[in-house]
Amino acid sequence: MPTIARSKLSPEQRRLRAQIAALTRWSREDPAANAARGQAGLLAKFEREVDPQGLLPPVERVRRAEAARRAHMHQLAFRSSKARRNGGAV
Repeated sequence: MPTIARSKLSPEQRRLRAQIAALTRWSREDPAANAARGQAGLLAKFEREVDPQGLLPPVERVRRAEAARRAHMHQLAFRSSKARRNGGAV
């Protein structure tokens, strides 16, 4: 696909270009493997946040990371509900 200057594309054209790229990627890759890798990376991020020095026992680190992940997801849901109620403004 030829490169087009971003300013020359409308928002709809940028959205379509992104969809084409995503669908092309998923036609060539296993989405389950990518999802598993992404979830592992996200959990590792939360583990680093709750235990940056790596001092906690592994079981406790995972427990706290899972709680941090759940809190993060609830925060996203809360913001989403506010945005829907306010017509898109958070």
